[in-house]
Amino acid sequence: MTTLRWGILGTGNIARQFAGAFGTARRGVLAVVGSRESSSAQSFAQTHRIPTHFGSYEQVLRAKDVDAVYISLPNSMHHEWTIRALEAGKHVLCEKPIASNAAEAQDMFDVARRTGRVLMEAFMYRSHPLTHAIVGAVRGGAVGQVRLIRTSFCYRTNRIAGNIRFDPALAGGVLMDVGCYCIDFSRLIAGAEPGRVVGVGHMHASGVDEIAAAVLEFPGGNTATFSCGMSVQADNTAQICGTEGFIEIPVPWKPPVHNATWTLAHSTPPKMDLAAKAVAPPARQTFTVSADRELYALEADDFAHAVLDGTPIRVSEQDTLGNMRVLDELRKQIASTVR
Repeated sequence: MTTLRWGILGTGNIARQFAGAFGTARRGVLAVVGSRESSSAQSFAQTHRIPTHFGSYEQVLRAKDVDAVYISLPNSMHHEWTIRALEAGKHVLCEKPIASNAAEAQDMFDVARRTGRVLMEAFMYRSHPLTHAIVGAVRGGAVGQVRLIRTSFCYRTNRIAGNIRFDPALAGGVLMDVGCYCIDFSRLIAGAEPGRVVGVGHMHASGVDEIAAAVLEFPGGNTATFSCGMSVQADNTAQICGTEGFIEIPVPWKPPVHNATWTLAHSTPPKMDLAAKAVAPPARQTFTVSADRELYALEADDFAHAVLDGTPIRVSEQDTLGNMRVLDELRKQIASTVR
């Protein structure tokens, strides 16, 4: 088999983005889409030229022309439908966060092992060459020893009613929605799990965290800080600060296909150090990185390579479980501060 046949569970916003970008994928085709409402599945299928649609998720899992499923359901449904898909013989690409908590995630990977199927958490930014270039630069010593990682991911929405992000029963909240990106990026750059995490935040009246900030302490003296929010605006950038320079990433979470940029910069040294610095490096160097496919198509092809060619998955089981453990701890800390 050289091409992966995909089924999609859910027809929400992320599913639309995934399907909309899929036309540039090289190792897959969209075969089936399923929704709880047949009319929604039909409309989605027509928009994205998917040949088959069903008014239930079960029918997608029973379809013989589906090798893998993309699960874009609310967070609280990931555990159940991932396991059902795996047990139906399907490989699974599950949207982030992979589950409601680390225990559920472990359960899902245990089933994947038992069934011999591939399971991967969908952090699409991990598949973009911009991310690969930045990781390569850091590992190559471009900023010296990494000491500080700073990220933000915020947005302001006025759509509260019916918004799954504000529903605690659906495992909503800002940490689960976008804070997970900041945690994942920090752990990726640090190349380790944090030894200590400390979080603060504000709870929405609906019962979910709507603004959060945290500090992650890694072995070796590396610290990460991040802020995230669903009711506040921010620049949504990332910085990697080291002993010999720092990297700025203006669009880390959803890099454009063409001309994504990152900058290697150097601060002006203190006057006491100027004489010891014979040749100063360029103050700023901006690099441009382009992809040859849409972001979600890159992710789908990464997953297809793992299934069809046996290459390592882009986001490993250890990556996912580590991220979920940090999410569990921060959510617990922030919820416990509510009086």
